[in-house]
Amino acid sequence: MNISEKIKSQYFNSEFRFTTSRSSGPGGQNVNKVNSRVTLFFNITDSQLLSEDEKAILFKKLTNKLDKEGTLQIDSQNSRSQLENKKSVIRKFYELFVRSFQKKKKRIATRPGKAAREKRLKAKRVRAEKKAMRSKDF
Repeated sequence: MNISEKIKSQYFNSEFRFTTSRSSGPGGQNVNKVNSRVTLFFNITDSQLLSEDEKAILFKKLTNKLDKEGTLQIDSQNSRSQLENKKSVIRKFYELFVRSFQKKKKRIATRPGKAAREKRLKAKRVRAEKKAMRSKDF
């Protein structure tokens, strides 16, 4: 099973670990007594579902988002509902994985067009004339 099939089938849900805490988001008086913020933990190093190549790609692309043990941590506290925040954090996880495994398009080197060259030369002439007018020779 390749990585895109794993992502589409939400293959990794069995390896998620969730914690809840008090949210700083909306909730009014409820915010001080209900744990609506959800944090998802996914340990890339210990994952049985990822190949070594996939782990290497994730470590390279997600370096800033991983801790020392190789655990990815994603938070969500947008909603008052813990269930909504859990759905949101799972969606964020899969979107992050999709972006991590996308191949970047190689840039094709191009030259500036004729109109762009003429525009640049015209701007140079205008600037040169402006500076020439400043000199005391005129």
